[in-house]
Amino acid sequence: MKTIKQWVDGAYYEGTPTGRFPVENPATGQVEAELLQASEEDLDHVVEVARQAQKKWARYSLAKRTAIMFRMRQLVLDHQDEMARMIVAEHGKNYSDAIGEIQRGRETLDFATEINVALKGEYSSDISTGVDIHTVRQPVGVVAGIVPFNFPAMVPMWMHPLAIATGNAFILKPASATPSASLLTAELYKEAGLPDGVFNVLAGNRTMVPKVLEHPGIDAISFVGSTPVAHIVQNTGVTHGKRVQALGGANNHAIVMPDADLDFAAQHISASAFGAAGERCMALPVVVAVGGCGPELAAKVKTHAEAIKVGEGMGEGIEMGPVIDAKAKERITGLIDDAEQRGATVVMDGRGLRIPGYESGHFLGPTILGDVPLEAPVYTEEVFGPVLAIVNADSYAEAIEIVNSSPFGNGSAIFTNDGGVARRFTLEVEAGMVGVNVPIPTPVAYYSFGGWKESLLGDTHIHGPEGVRFYTKAKAITTRWPSERTFNATMSFEREE
Repeated sequence: MKTIKQWVDGAYYEGTPTGRFPVENPATGQVEAELLQASEEDLDHVVEVARQAQKKWARYSLAKRTAIMFRMRQLVLDHQDEMARMIVAEHGKNYSDAIGEIQRGRETLDFATEINVALKGEYSSDISTGVDIHTVRQPVGVVAGIVPFNFPAMVPMWMHPLAIATGNAFILKPASATPSASLLTAELYKEAGLPDGVFNVLAGNRTMVPKVLEHPGIDAISFVGSTPVAHIVQNTGVTHGKRVQALGGANNHAIVMPDADLDFAAQHISASAFGAAGERCMALPVVVAVGGCGPELAAKVKTHAEAIKVGEGMGEGIEMGPVIDAKAKERITGLIDDAEQRGATVVMDGRGLRIPGYESGHFLGPTILGDVPLEAPVYTEEVFGPVLAIVNADSYAEAIEIVNSSPFGNGSAIFTNDGGVARRFTLEVEAGMVGVNVPIPTPVAYYSFGGWKESLLGDTHIHGPEGVRFYTKAKAITTRWPSERTFNATMSFEREE
C-alpha cells in the first residue's frame, strides 16, 4: 500500500502522524494509498519552518520572485499530464476536465509572474513644504490555505502563487481524499528554485482545521469549502486575530427566458450542470424556466445529457466520471428520491447507473428533475452532484425573486436575446459573478473570484487584484529631509529658522 507523506521545508516529511486516511479511486471504489494525518506537533513544526523561511523570502527582490514564478509556470505546463492523471485517480473526474482545471489554475501563475506590476504603490510629492508620501504593500507573513476535494490543483493555485509572489510563506492543507496534486506542486516549486520552507503541504483530519485557525504563528487563512465550515473558519480565525477569506457553498441559478435560443441554452446548461459530475461551486444545478418553456427546455437538455459518456476518467471519450465517494452518492440519491416523492417529474434518471468493469465505482448518471417544488431539499441545498432541478416562473419578475431568495449568491446567469432584460438582470441579481448567455461565469485570473451572501464570508474575493490586497498589508510612508537651506516658494534659498 502506497504511503503519502507531508511536504515540509523542501522535502517529504513523515513527522508524528496521528493516523492514516484511505485514499480511494472513486471509479473503482478501491483504496489505492494511505495518507499520513499530521499531528499538532507537526503543525507547530511546519509553522516555525514557514516563519523562518518567510523572513528571508520577503527580502527577495521582485525580479527574483517573478523569475521563480516564470519557471514554476513552465514546470506546471510540462507536468500537467502527470498532475491530471493524479486528479483522475483520486477525484474521479475525466482527463479533459483535469487538464482544464490545471489550465485555469495556471492563469493565476500567469498573473503572479507580473506581481511587480500589481505591487506598484502610489506617490505624492510636496504634500506639505518639503514633505512627500508614498505607499508600499508588504506581505502579511505566514498564510494557510484550506481547500476542498473537487479541484485539487486549481483551487490551491488560486491561493499560493499570489501569496508566495507577494512575499509570504504558504502552508497548504489539501483535502485528504485528493492530496497528490498538491505534493507534485511542492516538488515543482522546489525545482523552480523556491527556497525551502516557503511552500509546505500538511494534511490532517477534521481536528486539524481548528488548530490551524487558532495557531498564533499563522497570520492569514484562505478557505474554500462548504458554508457551515466557512462560518467556523471566519469566526474562529478573526477571533484569533487572523486575516480571513472564506468562500462557502453555492446553489447557482440560471433564468431561461422564453425568447432565448433553447437549443443553445440546453447545450450549455447540460455541460454546466453535469460537467465534473456537478462537483463544482460554479456548477449550474438550478434553472428557472420562464413563461412555460420548462418542458421544452427539459427535453432539449435531456437530448444533450443522453449523449454524455459516463465512465472511468481515463477512458476513451469519457465526459463524466463518478462522484467522490459512496457517502456522496447516497446523499445525492436521497435528494432525488425526496424530490420525486414531493411531486417533481423525473425527466431523466441517473440512479442505478452501472458501468461495466467498474461496478463498485460511485457512479451516478445525469439526472433532470422538472417542476421541482421550491421547498424540496434538492432545490434548497447544494447538491454537488449531476442533478439539474428545473423550477417554473410566469415572468421575469417572479424568476428574479426566486433567484434572489436563495441564501447563496455565488454565480448566476440568464439566457435571453433581449438586451434590456439582460441588462436589468445584471443589475438586479444578487450574486458576485454573473453571466449573460454564459452559464459558468468564472472570472479569468486577473479579475477576482467570489460570491455574495452565504457564498462569501468577509469581503475579500480570491485571486486577481483582491487576492493581492488580501495577501499584503498597505503601509503609507511620509518623508521629509531637513537641511540648512530650503527651497521656498519665491525660488530663493533661505536658512531654516
